[in-house]
Amino acid sequence: MGIVVEFNPDLALRDISEHKSGKRKIQECVPENLKVGEVFEFLKKGQRLYWLSDSEFWGGGQIPLCKTGGDEKLSRPIASIKILEATHFLKNGEIWTKGKYRVVDVFDENDPKINFESLRRVI
Repeated sequence: MGIVVEFNPDLALRDISEHKSGKRKIQECVPENLKVGEVFEFLKKGQRLYWLSDSEFWGGGQIPLCKTGGDEKLSRPIASIKILEATHFLKNGEIWTKGKYRVVDVFDENDPKINFESLRRVI
């Protein structure tokens, strides 16, 4: 028997419409107004591991923020973020991950510019 852990190179959250319709908590969704420098909370089901780093070689620990509709279907990055903290906890017998992230940059979803190559932030 092993420990089920998912390594996530990005933070994938649901569209805010899922919160507005009562399907998701607000922390499970991309905020309506992403602003550079703002700190937001996130919530994901499962034991997830995110990259925490200040190494400038890899863009100061920046990772993509994407929207997901489920089943590992992700949008292109909508922002560059930095995970500030991540904590695992049990709720009703299920493992969850919660944390905080800071928005470093916000991208135009219609701009074809590449903002990440693998885990390296392209500026």
